[in-house]
Amino acid sequence: MLKGFREFIARGNVLDLAVGVIIGAAFSDIVNSLVRDLITPILGMMGGAPDFSALKIGSVNIGNFINAVIAFLIKAAGIYFLIVLPFNRFAKKLAAAAPPPSQSELYLKEIRDALVVKR
Repeated sequence: MLKGFREFIARGNVLDLAVGVIIGAAFSDIVNSLVRDLITPILGMMGGAPDFSALKIGSVNIGNFINAVIAFLIKAAGIYFLIVLPFNRFAKKLAAAAPPPSQSELYLKEIRDALVVKR
């Protein structure tokens, strides 16, 4: 019984998942700080700091839900514009900088194409 558990834990995908969760938790702190300490104060200076926590519809406190949705949208926009977009631009530049095929590779492609035509 313990041997099977040990094999399960030692699999690469379980360890990768554990590392991903830990890195994700650490990254969550970075994103929360980005929103709390940079983006929200800038938005507050532009239009005031909206707080919908007092908003109720009957006995349902919908204001906290609205606050959570707004915080999510701010976090998603911050991640996209400050992390994803620059990374995609960097990856595109990196892919464009790939070296051209060597002369040997060109010859091998010609040989492959000639063999395909013969068949």
